Amino acid sequence: MSETREFLTAFLRRPTTMGAVAPSSERLATVLASVVPTAGSPVVVELGPGTGAVSAVIAERLPPGARHLAVELDADLVAYLRRTRPELEVVHGDARELGKVLVEQGVDRVDAVICGLPWALFDDATQAEILAEISRAIGTTGAFTTFAYLHGMALGAARRFRSTLRGVFEEVLVSATVWRNVPPAFVYVCRRPRA
Repeated sequence: MSETREFLTAFLRRPTTMGAVAPSSERLATVLASVVPTAGSPVVVELGPGTGAVSAVIAERLPPGARHLAVELDADLVAYLRRTRPELEVVHGDARELGKVLVEQGVDRVDAVICGLPWALFDDATQAEILAEISRAIGTTGAFTTFAYLHGMALGAARRFRSTLRGVFEEVLVSATVWRNVPPAFVYVCRRPRA
């Protein structure tokens, strides 16, 4: 219950940067984390981890020796994550500066980027900037997942975002609807950024 309370507090504090009023469900988190490697020494970056609902599912998949960096813009959520999820490498940072964050953390390759950012709140330029950072991070071999709410697909901005993803990545798969989420959502799985 404290996770939901913390999430709602963050939403009320900064409604223009939070795209939801509740953490992602375990089912949505499982679909988002499906690209996380379960063997080797993978590096996984989570953008916008919020209170860590998806972080917990990622951690379950990661093998020993993996790195899991969580990049969060909200300072209060950073403090919350550091307190409640000590296994996470929590970085107070901006997704628009992902390349810089990775250099500062000594990361030269990323196997997966799992994203909980509120794309609908970003203008086209910000979306393009963040997607360019993600593309550089995953290179030709990594994967990127993010989600959108089903009810938002009627909006022009949501259709433009889907089109943008298809312009940035060679492969864009769309999951089945995750009905066990508030509100229902689906996941984009993206690979192979275009040159």
